[in-house]
Amino acid sequence: MVTDPGEIRKIIHVDMDAFYASVEQRDNPELRGKSVAVGGSSKRGVVAAASYEARAFGVRSAMPSVTALRQCPDLIFVKPRFEAYKAVSRHIREIFARYTDEIQPLSLDEAYLDVTHDKQGIGSAVKIAKAIRAAIREETGLTASAGVSYNKFIAKLASDQNKPDGMCVILPEQGPEFVASLPVRRFHGVGPRTAEKMAKLGVHTGADLAQKDEIWLSQHFGSWGAYLFHAARGIDNRPVNANAVRKSIGAESTYFEDKRSEDELREALDDIVQIVWDRIDRNQAQGKTLVLKARYSDFRTVTRSRTVGHILSNRSAIATLGHALLDQILPAEMGVRLLGLTLSGLVDQNDIAAGPTMQGQFTFDHVEK
Repeated sequence: MVTDPGEIRKIIHVDMDAFYASVEQRDNPELRGKSVAVGGSSKRGVVAAASYEARAFGVRSAMPSVTALRQCPDLIFVKPRFEAYKAVSRHIREIFARYTDEIQPLSLDEAYLDVTHDKQGIGSAVKIAKAIRAAIREETGLTASAGVSYNKFIAKLASDQNKPDGMCVILPEQGPEFVASLPVRRFHGVGPRTAEKMAKLGVHTGADLAQKDEIWLSQHFGSWGAYLFHAARGIDNRPVNANAVRKSIGAESTYFEDKRSEDELREALDDIVQIVWDRIDRNQAQGKTLVLKARYSDFRTVTRSRTVGHILSNRSAIATLGHALLDQILPAEMGVRLLGLTLSGLVDQNDIAAGPTMQGQFTFDHVEK
């Protein structure tokens, strides 16, 4: 359903709490209350997810397993069961669908919902979010956190505000002040390197960011400057897109023994090319940018990318460009423990932002009543 441009949106961002680890604790009572990591425990293993008990020790996803064990000696590793996680995710989406068809999943454990025109005629995003969280708890035995607001950017920030098992509501008149109070590293898309660059420029919070004009931001952050300018003011006109197309398709492999020779790496890359091409073909995806990712034995990660002037439309083209990117990191004397390849920049015409115009300033009675 298309929302009237003058009508305030009611957006919910639902984020499951420590999803993979919570499913494991639910299904195995012996793990409850303990520090659990989903992933491999070998010296080449990586943490895919961590329970809140493990997070208290600083264990985080994507952390090398050896580091996680050093920080939490009692950490219990569990092999991932993706089919189980997918089954729970499908159940959760069925719960969402009771209230709206405007659902945009971001991953197995989080999604945006536009409940501006909810199917049950409840009329309150807050009540709907409470009902969804209650149903998830009752029907799956898991907890979810939710952010309720007038756009996707703030709803996602809000869902993280009172984790775990919490909810946060940000009214339109509270949006700019809420964003101003947050460190910029909380902004979606601002990684450690960008946050470090911002800090060097004297930008630490949303309030600092809001002091910069769009020209300054574009000079320092390129095309991303416009996004930062509007985000710092609580503006985000992107619709919840139930038919969103993936922005990238890729695959990566972690190796128990480092690969050093050129022959080893080329053979490994050919295996990844086949996996990636199968996914590209299955999804009928099209793109012009290929990204190679390599992680060395010291966990330093490098990427190489190239954008071509035509669609990469067959396996041979993917393989040729992938090997050309691999040439850029050879010789790999230090040894490579992870190799990945991604076709990125897949365009979704339906998910183009509505434009950098200020949303209407309305009261949030539409959400709360």
